[in-house]
Amino acid sequence: MGKPQLIAQEFMGQHNADLKGSTARIMRGASWKKQRVILIIPASDLIPAKVYLNHCCIVFPPNQSAHRMLALGQEVGQAYSHAIEQVLSHPELSKWEYIFTLEHDNLVPPDCVLQLIQRMEDNPHLSAISALYWTKGAGGVPQIWGRPDLDPVLNYRPSPPIPGQVVEAYGIGMGAAIWRLSMFKDKKLTRPWFRTVAGKEGVGTQDLAFASDARKHGYRFGVDCACLSGHYDYEGKFGPPDTVY
Repeated sequence: MGKPQLIAQEFMGQHNADLKGSTARIMRGASWKKQRVILIIPASDLIPAKVYLNHCCIVFPPNQSAHRMLALGQEVGQAYSHAIEQVLSHPELSKWEYIFTLEHDNLVPPDCVLQLIQRMEDNPHLSAISALYWTKGAGGVPQIWGRPDLDPVLNYRPSPPIPGQVVEAYGIGMGAAIWRLSMFKDKKLTRPWFRTVAGKEGVGTQDLAFASDARKHGYRFGVDCACLSGHYDYEGKFGPPDTVY
């Protein structure tokens, strides 16, 4: 047995011990501001059980409002556009700060929303920031669709991530991304915002079609290479079933 000891206890706690640093952390995270989040999940049918459990663990800013919307039975671009239209027409939700788009095959860290909001605070020139995730399959590529710092000419080529950093991209995926709600109030943007294009306008998925239009009006996007999201292939369409890419 140990010998009796005279112990002088310190009750202030580690955060109070460095009050200046702790205060700076709170100011940087901006949790003292309104950070209300509307989560939109498009799903044509069902969400795999593993994805559902992952989504249940998502943490939102403390003591802030959060609202979940499930957009069922529509093509993904239509689902997003209709859901945002409903948000903008709502007397209360239309005043909120953020939309978080989360898809039925994306797995995210529990603090994903908190991380992305802090990144938005750090990068006020960006109107949307995505977590880093890759297309499915053994040869998957990062959903960083063109980096202006690598090529000033608009393009949507898959571009390399920079570990731990936010990189600006010409286009981002929507599977795990946060957006400033105020952007969608801009009347100059083409509606519906998200359209899968295949015709005289060209060919493009709903995310890149929107990115092309938004950039014309000064909106810029980024990818947080410190916020890592998995892309779940439940059925095995791109390789072995039950694989996270």
